[in-house]
Amino acid sequence: MGVSVVERAWQNWAGNVTDTAPVIAPESVSDLVSVVQEAASTGRRVRVAGSGHSFSEIARSDGVRVSLSRLDVPVHISGTSVTVPAGMTLHALNALLAANGLALPNLGDIDAQTVAGALQTGTHGTGAAYGCLSTFVSGMTVVTGDGRQVTWDRESTPRELAAAAVGMGGFGAVVSVTLDCVPAFVLRAVEKPQPLDRILPALPDLIAAHDHMEFYWFPYTAIGQLKTNDRVDADDAPLAAWRRWLDDDFLSNSVYGVACRVARRAPATAPPLMKVSARALTARTYTAASHNVFCTPRKVRFVEMEYGLPREALPEAFAALRAIVDRLPFRIAFPVEVRFTAADDLWMSTGYGRENAYVAIHQYVGMPYRPYFDEFEKICLDLGGRPHWGKMHYAAPERLAAAYPKWDEWVDLRNQADPAGVFRSPFLDRMLPQDQGR
Repeated sequence: MGVSVVERAWQNWAGNVTDTAPVIAPESVSDLVSVVQEAASTGRRVRVAGSGHSFSEIARSDGVRVSLSRLDVPVHISGTSVTVPAGMTLHALNALLAANGLALPNLGDIDAQTVAGALQTGTHGTGAAYGCLSTFVSGMTVVTGDGRQVTWDRESTPRELAAAAVGMGGFGAVVSVTLDCVPAFVLRAVEKPQPLDRILPALPDLIAAHDHMEFYWFPYTAIGQLKTNDRVDADDAPLAAWRRWLDDDFLSNSVYGVACRVARRAPATAPPLMKVSARALTARTYTAASHNVFCTPRKVRFVEMEYGLPREALPEAFAALRAIVDRLPFRIAFPVEVRFTAADDLWMSTGYGRENAYVAIHQYVGMPYRPYFDEFEKICLDLGGRPHWGKMHYAAPERLAAAYPKWDEWVDLRNQADPAGVFRSPFLDRMLPQDQGR
């Protein structure tokens, strides 16, 4: 056992966040405790980094950056309860669960994140019966700012778990997580292009009729791609390997990446790119193991903002978004994604206390985006929107505090877990007013 120190520049997946904090990779929990205690004694702050798949500055460090990728934490499976290392990727977790006849009840569309990174940022999928991924957490073990190793769970410490399950890394270094899983299941995926004027009026019925439902809108068009996933008994219509490669790798990544690079050099080509992309979509129906339907490869790099909205606010927000795109002085080269989740009871989840609609806007890396994101954020905040913590946002602290009924309680519990502010960070400094947190 020991601690590896790697001096290197760090950047996130999109390349929009960088820092030069040394990366420390402890190999045991006791090593991690020592790292935290030493940082606290010298007045430095600790930030745990996952796979860098957040677009916000949530992973940026101004002190010691800790990687949990080498942490020796055992896996434990008991029935459908699974305890895993926090530094494990979702991709590895999905493989582990599948090998044991299990699955997470829901997933987002990317599996590159670490387990802790996905949970701490409130990552979610889509489905009217499901909250964010953190709602599957029944317990978590954390090394707090004073070097204590604590475990919070639903039975004995429900308030702490409700606060820390979406904790933005502010409660300490998450060591392991216990997840409520389900027996492995198969999904039937139906994907088809449809006019927006057919999708939008039908949303309430579509949400109610399907286990999981989402759609993409291609700016400068009136076309959406509707995706529905439903649980079925048998994997009786698998997608041919060549078709999966053609759709998900070649067309959605290789060809689309080339087109985006052209649009970056010649922005006037972006609207035709969106129109061609919308027309090029073909319908497909197939079955596969749940994680192979939920998760798809993402090789074309982009920046992203996503807001969770009260579901009844979606029509107004979406209409405003279309108007924003039409009047921007530059072009957008990426589709918009719309998803839906159930209400949950996690204090800093975007779905706390309400059924949500999510609107995620994107732009290809290297193309202008800030006015686009700023205008849409104003619309969302005025409609009661809450930003996904792993996506870009610029909301003032008072707007964030107003959006979360448990905000002050969350700050108080965070301060109790980390009274010296060892796990504060530039991200949390920006979010919290000066008189909140230490």
